[in-house]
Amino acid sequence: MGKVVTLPSGTNIPSMGLGTWHMGERIRDPKTERNALLHGLDLGANLIDTAEMYARGGAERVVGDAVKGRRDDVFIVSKVLPHNASFNGTIRACENSLQRMEIENIDIYLLHWPGSHPLEGTIAAFEKLRLDGKIRYWGVSNFDINDMQELYKLPAGKNCQINQVLYNLSRRGIEWDLLPWCQSMRLPIMAYSPLEQGRLLNDQRLEDISKEAGVSVAELSIAWTMRFQDVVSIPKASSLKHVEQNINAWNVSLPNSILSALDKAFEPPMGKKGLDVL
Repeated sequence: MGKVVTLPSGTNIPSMGLGTWHMGERIRDPKTERNALLHGLDLGANLIDTAEMYARGGAERVVGDAVKGRRDDVFIVSKVLPHNASFNGTIRACENSLQRMEIENIDIYLLHWPGSHPLEGTIAAFEKLRLDGKIRYWGVSNFDINDMQELYKLPAGKNCQINQVLYNLSRRGIEWDLLPWCQSMRLPIMAYSPLEQGRLLNDQRLEDISKEAGVSVAELSIAWTMRFQDVVSIPKASSLKHVEQNINAWNVSLPNSILSALDKAFEPPMGKKGLDVL
């Protein structure tokens, strides 16, 4: 296993995970997707990120298939959709996710993005699910700094364990205020789409810098997201080859000269921007 990230609870999780966005869709091959996840688990990346939204539960079914017989070795993250995130709706959504994955509990259950249901009800449901043993921890996704500050004002708000957001070389807005705020609270970030859904792989600037660094563009881009000790990166695990490349990035340490070159090619934010989402 490569580097780990420590949650506020004190639990260590891998800083590299396996993403499942777009898995489980009808046009895709669930066996190939399951095998990609299994390969990642065999290589030590034992965190899998999924959501009820992905392929309307199809991705969770693929995850369930992949973890059969090895559930205790896997850290599973899933998410409830905002329109389901009333108190009762959250309980029901979690039970549906558990049923699709054929597991007894979810390791971290996230609110997928802020919605119209009051946060108090969602968090009350998270706390009940936690006490009932259906989830171990809970967190949020796509929460900007004002959302996080609102969350932390609530009685159980500081039980939040992670914030999953879009973060990659072309989407650096969180570095202005959200990332420093989370770091000050010792709240880890989970970076989704570290390759910008593959678009960064064709960037000539990255091609040049990756040659200088002696790694692939994928390894360079993913390793960059993990240069801080409190960021988990979850590239999609779509094929055996991609999984291997992604996991190779886990132990890549980028020298300051490469980090400086990346800063010149992809400038850090110069002011506050709205939170990027995909």
